[in-house]
Amino acid sequence: MPVRGITSQADYQNILSEGGPAKLVVVDFTAAWCGPCQTIKPFFEKLSNQYRHVTFVKVDVDEFQEVASVAGVSAMPTFQFFKASKKIAEFKGANPSQLEALVKQHQGPVEDSTGAGGSGSGSLVAGHSDMSDQITLNQVDCLNQQTANHIRNALKADDTFLESDVDEQLIISVPFNQSIKLHSLKIVPKDVAHAPKTIKLYVNKLSLGFDEADSVEETQTITLSEKDYEGNGLIPLRFVKFQNVTSVILFIEDNLGDEETTQIKQLVFIGSPLDSTDMSALKKVEHDH
Repeated sequence: MPVRGITSQADYQNILSEGGPAKLVVVDFTAAWCGPCQTIKPFFEKLSNQYRHVTFVKVDVDEFQEVASVAGVSAMPTFQFFKASKKIAEFKGANPSQLEALVKQHQGPVEDSTGAGGSGSGSLVAGHSDMSDQITLNQVDCLNQQTANHIRNALKADDTFLESDVDEQLIISVPFNQSIKLHSLKIVPKDVAHAPKTIKLYVNKLSLGFDEADSVEETQTITLSEKDYEGNGLIPLRFVKFQNVTSVILFIEDNLGDEETTQIKQLVFIGSPLDSTDMSALKKVEHDH
C-alpha cells in the first residue's frame, strides 16, 4: 500500500488507532532538508508495498511540528512503531536493515485482505499479498464474457460475478501497472459446478484469441478439483516462472460440472512488487541529522 501522509494531529491519532491491537503502524518522522531521510525514503516505500498488512505513515516534522513534539522526536529520521496507539519500538537513523528487522518482528499475522466470502479466511504467504491495486483496470479485457456479468465483477469483493457467454470458455487479460512476482491465484467460485477446472496461464503476452490458444505455448497449465476451492482457496503457481510479470492471460477451458457457462465470483492475484530498490545506495547510511 502507498505510504500514508497525515493532515492533522487528530488524523495522526486516528491512524495510530486503526485496525485493532494486532495492526502495526510504522511512522517515519522525516524532513525535506534531511539527506539520510531522502536516502531511506525509497526503501520505506518499498516496505509499504511488501508488507501490505502494515500501515506506513510519513510525518514531515516541519509541517507538523506539534505531532513531532508530542512524539518526542529530536533527530531525523526517527521511526516509531505502534499498535493500538501504543508505541512498542523506536530507532533513529537511516538504517534499512534495522528498519525491516523491526517490521518483521512486530508485523503480526499476515491476514487475507481480499474480503472474499465463501472461501475461508486464511493467511497469505509471508511477504506476498493481494495485488489488486496493481492492476491497470482500464486495460483489463475478457473474451466471451456476458455483458452484465463482466470481468470487473470478479476484481472486487462483493456479490457480483463474472460469467462466460456462449460456452464455458473465457480468456482474461490482466495488465499490471508495475512488474510483480506472482506467487498464487485465489479464485472464489459462485458455486463449485460452474467453477474453472482447466486454466492455462500466459505471462507477458499482450493478447490471445481462442483460435490461437492451442497453438501458443502456455507458461503453466493448472487443473483444479473441488478440493482446490476449499480452505483459503489459494492456488500456488510455479513461482520461478512468474518472477517478472507485467501482464498475465488466463485461458479457462472448462468447468468442474461441465456446465454451459463458467462463473467466477472473485479472482485475486497474490504476489509482491518486483524489488527495484538499489540496496547498495542504502547501506551504511546511519547518520542522524
